[in-house]
Amino acid sequence: MSTLDPKQTLDSIGIGEKSEQKRSSRVAEAIRNELSTLLISKVRDPRLLNVHFSRVEVSDDLSLARIFYTVLGGKREIREAGAGLQKAKGFMRSHIARTLNLRFTPALQFKYDDVAEKVAELDDIFQELADERKSRDEDS
Repeated sequence: MSTLDPKQTLDSIGIGEKSEQKRSSRVAEAIRNELSTLLISKVRDPRLLNVHFSRVEVSDDLSLARIFYTVLGGKREIREAGAGLQKAKGFMRSHIARTLNLRFTPALQFKYDDVAEKVAELDDIFQELADERKSRDEDS
């Protein structure tokens, strides 16, 4: 029986040392943190009050950052938040350029993250299936 090094085990499942993480994912996390802080502290646009940045994906060459956001509210709030983020894009990009010390600052692209809505839809479907199964079992 061989014993595994705990560090190798952690690294193999992806929760080991951060230095082995791809540079693009480290930059993505830094961008998400900076934009979240900026949103709380400096952005005054009322359309962005309920915006939350869920994740950021940065291309391997660091030229593009896709920022996924969620918003509390309906379609109108989503549309308004998108317009507010587009208006603040230059301000946010210049803030990232000042704080992150990158040779080139990635272009920012904002996308609404509909994963939460899809999870809620699937949850409803699973609940309906469970209710049907329960009523079928009670009938027999």
